[in-house]
Amino acid sequence: MPFFLFFGEIARMIRKIVLPTILFLLAYGFWISPNFKEIAAGVSIFLFGMLFLEEGFKAFTGGLLERLLRKTTDGTWKAISFGVVSTTIMQSSSLVSVITISFLGAGLIGLAAGIGIIFGANLGTTTGAWLIAGLGLKVKISAYAMPMLVFGIIMVFQKSRNLKGFGYILAGLGFLFLGIHHMKEGFEAFRDTIDLTAFAVAGYPGILLFTLIGVFATVVMQSSHATLVIIITALAAQQITYENALALAIGANIGTTITAILGSMSSNVQGKRLAGAHLIFNMVTAIIAIIFLYQIADGVDWVSSVVGIGADDYTLKLAVFHTIFNVIGILAMLPFINTLVNFLMQRMPEKMISVAEPKYLNDSVIELPDTAIEAVRKETLHLYDNAFAIIAHGLSLHRHDILSDKDLDEVAAESAEVMPIDIDAEYEKNVKGLYSEIVNFTSRAQSTMEPDQADELFALRAAGRDIVEAIKDTKHMHKNLSQYIVSDNEHIRAEYNRIRSYLGSVLRRLGVVQQEGDDPTSVLSLDIIKVEMEENDTTVNGTLESLIREESITPHMATSLMNDAAYAYDVTKNLVQMGEVLFATGMQSMKDVERMIALDDEDIAEVLERDKNPL
Repeated sequence: MPFFLFFGEIARMIRKIVLPTILFLLAYGFWISPNFKEIAAGVSIFLFGMLFLEEGFKAFTGGLLERLLRKTTDGTWKAISFGVVSTTIMQSSSLVSVITISFLGAGLIGLAAGIGIIFGANLGTTTGAWLIAGLGLKVKISAYAMPMLVFGIIMVFQKSRNLKGFGYILAGLGFLFLGIHHMKEGFEAFRDTIDLTAFAVAGYPGILLFTLIGVFATVVMQSSHATLVIIITALAAQQITYENALALAIGANIGTTITAILGSMSSNVQGKRLAGAHLIFNMVTAIIAIIFLYQIADGVDWVSSVVGIGADDYTLKLAVFHTIFNVIGILAMLPFINTLVNFLMQRMPEKMISVAEPKYLNDSVIELPDTAIEAVRKETLHLYDNAFAIIAHGLSLHRHDILSDKDLDEVAAESAEVMPIDIDAEYEKNVKGLYSEIVNFTSRAQSTMEPDQADELFALRAAGRDIVEAIKDTKHMHKNLSQYIVSDNEHIRAEYNRIRSYLGSVLRRLGVVQQEGDDPTSVLSLDIIKVEMEENDTTVNGTLESLIREESITPHMATSLMNDAAYAYDVTKNLVQMGEVLFATGMQSMKDVERMIALDDEDIAEVLERDKNPL
């Protein structure tokens, strides 16, 4: 079992064992000390505020965040910057980590970009320490908390998704401010009754002990921000020593990885790799910080003197320390990102499977609507990739010939050998189960979506159905096609080779549209296939009647050709319908425009009529 999975299992066991113990200790603390009640209430209110903030930001993690990810994670420094900015705004590195795992699991970003975001998120979380130490302890922020709560809760009850999201964010900030106020007041009052500095431990034994305490506290609360607030407020009240506070901050950095690890348990292998990278990065950073703690502390003193921070302003110096040791971690690990990616891919390889399984559908992506939609789109592309091979081999054509520049008429004429394929078995192995998972996932995901998002999800599911239908139509053609492409009758052989060539060209053009995904108008080129589909219909253009009249083929052959021409028509129609949905790119409004502009049956009939009667 990989180390980070072992770490996750240990964390789960700790939480199960520790929860009853914590509840007992809290009850005992409430009984013996009213000041302890205020500290505990402050922590609880703060954590509740974090939940509200996360809920609020989830309302805005749709198309906007997806577009930002595509534009800002195509380079290492861009990814790091995105991690810094998003964590600074959301004030939750855990939320950014979980969202990054979701996007990685959905295939929106690569592993190297995900690691860059995690690096940036660790640096971005230091802004929380600066805000708390620089503002939260020097201003009576409880005065701002009440208006935020009032306006925020009113907005939460509105129907508009955006208003509701803003309401959650505003109320979350109010709860955060209120929680900080209560923790600050509690520690100040606590100082008059109990001096916790009596339990301070000096030197490296103290550093290691308080690092473990920081890990433990963050694992229990699932928030390094909450741990940092406790550390800073306790340090401001002189309830812990500066040295022990530094160690607690290091421990909080390690403990924050638990959220990403637990979140990755429901993700695919890419999500697990990212959680492993997060753990490795934070562990390496912590080891460096512990070994060079006193040297970094000297550096903090120098930086503090340069920027005008007082020698005894330990809360701000803690924020400086938190920033410096995270920067050191990033600089130390940055040259080894590719090495880390290769290591994780070797240690956590893709699982070898005998039956096709979903690559992108997992519980880590289902909570973010647009991420869920993108996961379904990529899974449907996976389904199409499997179907492509089945349809191509069902036509006795090679994938590499279809996707090449070769003349498909010549390829079909020259490749008279029938490829052995059991379409039923391939369908059961590589398509049926995968499509069932897509249907199941879309049914679960649509419950939390806006109507336009649910419509897009069902359009993708319909695209999956079109793929399945195309395979079934290919299966119906396969028996006669296998017989007639090796027939001694040159006329029937030529007609079936024409069907093969035409369907191969349809697959080729779909491949071109798929490759030109960045061009939002490329999907409109599928209209050409629609027109050709009607023009090449053997039963309509008179070819079949001519062959029968000239007795070039037997009536039995004619019947087979008529049926198979209809199946070829249906294969084309289903694949084009699939392509119009699956290969449409960009914003939802652009996709809607593309589908609106695309030719419908009436438009195609008008084009054909105009071609027949140009004047």
